[in-house]
Amino acid sequence: MKYAIIKAGGIQYQVSKGQGIDIFHLDKVKDDEIVFDSVLLIKDEDKVIVGQPVVKGAKVKGKVVGQILGDKIRVATYKAKSRYRKVKGHRDQLTRVLIENIDVKE
Repeated sequence: MKYAIIKAGGIQYQVSKGQGIDIFHLDKVKDDEIVFDSVLLIKDEDKVIVGQPVVKGAKVKGKVVGQILGDKIRVATYKAKSRYRKVKGHRDQLTRVLIENIDVKE
């Protein structure tokens, strides 16, 4: 099975062809093409290519499926003995990407 490790938005993801990933919000609309140039590692059956820091000539191509909201995160704060309590929450905006191809030019 061929897979790659890419870096997007400061986070590393292990991706393979046909897989969907959720990354931090990108200003792209549905059906836009996206190319990840920071490929850190590629594994194809027994062959492993490790980048220093990135693999030269390697690209991972994907397609934007849509914009979604992540899970709700609740943050509660309080101060003891003063009846002060607050609950806040937020949801991250994410972009769902379908990985279409892993290219390597050696």
